[in-house]
Amino acid sequence: MQKELTNHTSLLGQEEIIRAIKRNDDLVLKHLYQKNYPKVEQYILKNQGSSPQAKDIFQEAFLAMWKNVKLGKFLPKGETALDGYLYTIARNKWTDFLRSSRFKKTVSVEKDIDLERQHADIPEEEENPHMKNTLTAYSRLGVDCRSLLNRFYFEKKSLKEISDELGIGAASVRNKKYRCMQKLRELAHQESKDYA
Repeated sequence: MQKELTNHTSLLGQEEIIRAIKRNDDLVLKHLYQKNYPKVEQYILKNQGSSPQAKDIFQEAFLAMWKNVKLGKFLPKGETALDGYLYTIARNKWTDFLRSSRFKKTVSVEKDIDLERQHADIPEEEENPHMKNTLTAYSRLGVDCRSLLNRFYFEKKSLKEISDELGIGAASVRNKKYRCMQKLRELAHQESKDYA
């Protein structure tokens, strides 16, 4: 099947590929996806990302490319122009993500996760009070909040994936995640006051 895809699309020029995208040719779209995803994944893995994040970013980039082609906003200027265009969209989206507050929060929570992983190896008297407060606060969160935060931060699922799993809208998931993080911060702050 892969060989058929490659043979089918390798014979097409950029203009023909553009026309195929505009008529939603499944073979061409699938080939473009499979051909370009590994390059984007490699770039994101080399730049602080994970495979699930690479999949999310590439899907967003692919959708953006598809929309722009359909709207006539992309005009090919070479034989690999579309591949380069898709790669550039994905790279820009990843750069935007790295600059976002969401990434900064993810890094912060991941630091807590790393501390949790090391927890068993650290004698209690040497524990970081911040880590202890965070872990205690996390254990005091409701089941729903822990489940949501686990899916987002530990399992690296997108809001869309979580939305699909829970059967609620992505905006509701985003709001709920925000409220859960606020609750976690409040509980951690309360723990630090109780601990002092």
